[in-house]
Amino acid sequence: MKKIAIIGGGISGLYFVNLLKNQKDFEYKIFEKKDNYNFLEGYGIQLSVNSIKLLNAIGFQNLPASEVNFPSKVNFIQANNSKKICDIDLTQFNDPLNRYTTLKRSTLLKFLFQNVPKEKIKFNSNITKVENSNGITISFGDNRNEKFDYLIISDGIFSKTRSLIFNENIYPKFNLNVALRGKLTGDFGSDISIYMGSNNHYVIYPVNQNNEYNFVAIIKKKLSSDELKNYDLFKSQKFLTSLVSGLQKTDHTSFENLSELKSFPVYVSNEFPGYNKKNIFLSGDALFTSPPSFAQGASQSIETANDILKCILSGSNDIYEKRIKHINSIKKKSAFNLFSFHLSNPFNVYFRNVALRYLSRNKIFLDNYLGKIYKN
Repeated sequence: MKKIAIIGGGISGLYFVNLLKNQKDFEYKIFEKKDNYNFLEGYGIQLSVNSIKLLNAIGFQNLPASEVNFPSKVNFIQANNSKKICDIDLTQFNDPLNRYTTLKRSTLLKFLFQNVPKEKIKFNSNITKVENSNGITISFGDNRNEKFDYLIISDGIFSKTRSLIFNENIYPKFNLNVALRGKLTGDFGSDISIYMGSNNHYVIYPVNQNNEYNFVAIIKKKLSSDELKNYDLFKSQKFLTSLVSGLQKTDHTSFENLSELKSFPVYVSNEFPGYNKKNIFLSGDALFTSPPSFAQGASQSIETANDILKCILSGSNDIYEKRIKHINSIKKKSAFNLFSFHLSNPFNVYFRNVALRYLSRNKIFLDNYLGKIYKN
């Protein structure tokens, strides 16, 4: 019986252990630093067709329809006047059983968590050391040691375990943007809308069928090292208000019903970790984090976890290495999206909009730019 340790009980870790239900040759434990899950948090995520297909294989399609939303298109809108530039039809990437989906992150976590025996998750875990010699030995803050055959590291962009493995601190970089997240109530339609402004953009989409919407803005902002370390800054009402007031908006996009606001600096990975071992894998943000402008974080966490299990079962890392190349492609596209969404020069904005109108109807471009991510 092989033993697997999963560090981090987020989407990637929980999905991975759901896959292990039908694998009788493995035992596992999840080690989570938090003391519990928050299933009330209302922030949203987007899941493309690839990841939905994987989730449906473990029963995701049985969720009540009221808890999810199936957008049919992405609208591109000029933020300063709310004029629609164009849209992209998302249904072209769907198949009869799997559709592009938006929902609350907590809804997905709850679905994944319900299939995991309580004794398999160890909350408040404090890992102090990881050794990879004749198996993987994990040491904890209470002077306890446990031994495993495989290690899955999925504890986020600031992964402590990753640093322990590499014997050095691996820090992501601040990419000069701040994210602002919140909930919106009202009627903003059933699709995804991207409002492009000057040095900022914001996205609104429904997370269920109850007129609850996710709001996320990415705002260009320089911050000093001291400000980045000041966690209270990002919670202060003054700072949150300044972020909202800096967004371009019209009567159509009034933020009066915006609630549960949170802000945080946007960090991205510098490079992929070069650790190449057949018994240690990184997943989710611990593997790589791109700018949040391609909405692929959750989907890639799920797809990477699926590939990791294939590698363990086959004894080869080939699939995992292909996944890294795939994520590298997403990194480049995310950075390009962020750049194009934030254009401020009127001349550049004009030509961006002309290009968007053309490319949004060009099937060859869409198949290459989106189809290879959503369906392959």
